[in-house]
Amino acid sequence: MAKKKRNLKPDVVLKSYWRDNERFADLFNAVLFGGERVIQPDELEDLDAESSTVLEHRKYAEGITASRDNIKVRKKSTAYGIELVMLGNESQEHIDYAMPMRVMGYDYSAYKKQYDSNATKYKDAEGMEEDEYLSRMKRTDRFMPVITVTVYYGRKPWNGATSLHGMLDIPEELRKYVNDYRMLLVEARKNDLVLHDMNNVDLFNLLEILLDGSRPAGEIRSRAIGYTKERRVDKTVIMTAAGAVDNKIDYDALEQRGDVDMYTVFEETRIEGRVEGRAEEIIETGYEFGLSDDDILGRLQRKLDISLEMARAYLGRFGKKTV
Repeated sequence: MAKKKRNLKPDVVLKSYWRDNERFADLFNAVLFGGERVIQPDELEDLDAESSTVLEHRKYAEGITASRDNIKVRKKSTAYGIELVMLGNESQEHIDYAMPMRVMGYDYSAYKKQYDSNATKYKDAEGMEEDEYLSRMKRTDRFMPVITVTVYYGRKPWNGATSLHGMLDIPEELRKYVNDYRMLLVEARKNDLVLHDMNNVDLFNLLEILLDGSRPAGEIRSRAIGYTKERRVDKTVIMTAAGAVDNKIDYDALEQRGDVDMYTVFEETRIEGRVEGRAEEIIETGYEFGLSDDDILGRLQRKLDISLEMARAYLGRFGKKTV
């Protein structure tokens, strides 16, 4: 009987990788504090990544469910008690032009969940002023701040908005009156993060190699193999990098190997696999909508950021199957 292959899915491997407190703290220290080790791994505790809330209005109530990739609370002892901060990590495989609004929604859900939990303490007005009781919140109540870091694992440079203002068409004279919401974005393909955890260093270095769209697939593969071999990169890092760029890997076969020859993962997979899959989808969709070959070639070049020659190669490979 043929063995079934278990492929690595980007969202699964990335959630698993960043669940580790050492790596998580190192990432947030690099993004927030320029690499200074302000957040310590032993200060972090996992929270439930599933959060739901209800937006209330006089005439309707709408439920919202937001699923975080990873969220932890930082608990730090200070001279004034315990300092609490929520830290959320989101992974993006593709550019999401609504991402600032999504991050705002995630953060709002975290704040609303805190508010709802806090409000359950106040079942009657005893010891509360009228406005406090109506608010279901005392004037002195405070919630934990929420910080979200989004890591983008795509080949193309991020060309979407990084704040709510970037998504809005605001008359200049009104801009200062419209509240903004900023997202913290890290591009895996190229960044200046100061990292100390060697697994994180190897992960981002490998991703920079794998996501280099200016080089042919064969050269990318050779460089990835060379790097993992020379650095003796940890198995978890290799599998995370490969999964993040959506390479198709026989996970069962890899489980039976040791770290010494894990670099061969890049010999058994196709670095260009994700681009090929998207190309086939674009061609198939184009034919379904009755587009001409020239129109499909144009869509391939725009959506995949590839040359006309490469677009023609994909059309030649997948066109006949989809007609």
